[in-house]
Amino acid sequence: MSNNKDLDEFVRKLFGDGKKKTVDAQVVDTENEEPANPKKIKIPKEKKPLDIRKWTKAVVAAGCIIVIAAIALLNVYVVKENEYKVIRQFGEVVKYEKTPGIHMKIPFIQSIETLPKNLMTYDMTEEEINTLDKKRIIIDNYAVWRVTDPKLLISNARSLPNAEARMEEFIYSVIRTELGQLNYDNIINDKNTSRGSINDEVTKKVNELLQADHYGIEVVDVRVRRIDLPKENEQSVYTRMISERESIAQRYLSEGDANKNRIMAQTDRDVKQLIATANKDAALITAEGEAEAAKIYNQSFSKDPNFYSLYRTLESYKKTIGEETVIILPSDSPYARVLSGYAN
Repeated sequence: MSNNKDLDEFVRKLFGDGKKKTVDAQVVDTENEEPANPKKIKIPKEKKPLDIRKWTKAVVAAGCIIVIAAIALLNVYVVKENEYKVIRQFGEVVKYEKTPGIHMKIPFIQSIETLPKNLMTYDMTEEEINTLDKKRIIIDNYAVWRVTDPKLLISNARSLPNAEARMEEFIYSVIRTELGQLNYDNIINDKNTSRGSINDEVTKKVNELLQADHYGIEVVDVRVRRIDLPKENEQSVYTRMISERESIAQRYLSEGDANKNRIMAQTDRDVKQLIATANKDAALITAEGEAEAAKIYNQSFSKDPNFYSLYRTLESYKKTIGEETVIILPSDSPYARVLSGYAN
């Protein structure tokens, strides 16, 4: 109480005494002068001293409100559509939020960790495996995956990179087993490849392994991006591939030549057969024509035998007498008489 009285006395001296002196000075001045209008003289009222306790309470209340508001704002978190919010309490996962909206955590006790909710792509490192026919190949593939249970992921894998590392180990283990059961040609041949079914089988088996260990993630798809040969094997494999392609080309050429010869032989047989048939038909037609002509000749010449004899003689001239033909005949030969112009 003595401290409050001393404070009040100090304030009174600081503000009250000064005002009193001012009032006294004004009164003295008015006493020396004649009051022209006494009503116009104003004596200021004494102001009340400040209430320190009241102001202290107001400042403390305002400070408490600011601190409470700051604590509330610092412990409010927002969950987006493409993420999970994992709530830890003293380091242990107590729950996770996946519903979009505004949520609240317990101050100073709980902490928040964010995990992605959308599909993610993981590019795996290249690995070398052996095929069934003992050939080495380098596999480069990728996986599409997502988080299904953040609580299990944090509890068992501890972090997202650890979960990706375990997923990569499972994928390569399964791929090594599956491709090790196939020959090299079956893997790289686009027409007879089995990579489509292998991708589905790998995805299925990897998910079974992840579920068995409770990692809280799921592999949506596993795809082989590229298959290469080791550097030291490339030239020998290329040489063998060239030799195989040349043998295939030679086989195609041989088959083409055989087909060509077979087609040409068949064509020659067909042509000969057609020509023989045509000649046969032509001979038959010629024979029929000659027979018909002989028949007509016989009918015509039988009407005048002398004319027929003359005609045959003239026809013989065409065959026996040329430009430089020399014929020696007796003078009384009928043939000579006809040549000489004597009919009788």
